[in-house]
Amino acid sequence: MSLNHNKPTSPFLKILFVVVGLISLGLGIIGIVLPILPTTPFFLLSAYLFLRSSQRLYRWLLNHKLFGNYIKNYIYHKAIGKGVKIFTLVLLWSTILLSIYLVREKIWLQVFLAIVAVAVSIHVLKLRTMPKELNHSENSEAKIENKRENQP
Repeated sequence: MSLNHNKPTSPFLKILFVVVGLISLGLGIIGIVLPILPTTPFFLLSAYLFLRSSQRLYRWLLNHKLFGNYIKNYIYHKAIGKGVKIFTLVLLWSTILLSIYLVREKIWLQVFLAIVAVAVSIHVLKLRTMPKELNHSENSEAKIENKRENQP
């Protein structure tokens, strides 16, 4: 992704993009442990908004130790690692099952939580699995950037 692409010229818009990006990032982080919130769309929205408002925040996000590679792999390859898939599904189902147990008096809520878990599981399982040799690195990012710059 080019860091100079479609940046707003208005200082107000830049600040708005940063604030909304930070809120989106926070919701994505909460979504890691709360299965009802979708993590990936919030992380991608944050990357999009930071790309257009703050080069520093965009680079920080993509180079973050915990979720930087996850975001880069999703952006550049539309895939996630096998370990991420397994971790996501284990965390999803363990928290959903615990939640279903805790709200055992409300059948409608249990059904809703089960439907959410199934839907999220289907989404995660439909994502391509990132082969280890293609796992995102600085070299692959540079190759992708060069490929985009050389396209007409």
